[in-house]
Amino acid sequence: MSENSQTLSCVIIPMNGRQLLLPNVTIAEVVDYASNDAGANTPEWLVGHLDWRGLELPVISYDAANGATLTIPGDNRGRIVVLNTVSDHHQQVPFMALVTQGIPSQTRLTEEQIRRLDGEAGPADLMQVEVEGDTAWIPNLEYLESLAAEVVR
Repeated sequence: MSENSQTLSCVIIPMNGRQLLLPNVTIAEVVDYASNDAGANTPEWLVGHLDWRGLELPVISYDAANGATLTIPGDNRGRIVVLNTVSDHHQQVPFMALVTQGIPSQTRLTEEQIRRLDGEAGPADLMQVEVEGDTAWIPNLEYLESLAAEVVR
């Protein structure tokens, strides 16, 4: 096997009090934080909408979707990560967006560098892992995509 087939390009995304780990291929783009207001009578986890490449994407707060408080980035470090969708909702919602609490970083990982942990998972979590001594969460993308599908305009 070549080195490329033994490693996976990943992105570590800072959230409020935790970080997410996703394969690089799930990320369509990372953009500066800018979002239209969600408006009244919207779910707690909906930050707003992002006008991206002619599409209006729901911007989800991962933290709020997981039962925590909605936190909007207050400085210039916040970003929005546009994600490719893969579930049954893909035709309706080909992309969705997550607000971050910092700048995502790329890393290359092997299977040996990732260890599953027993953590209390919320609805937006798939599993908790240890990556080179740090804790990260792999998000439940199907759940997040179902939220995005609820609010597509």
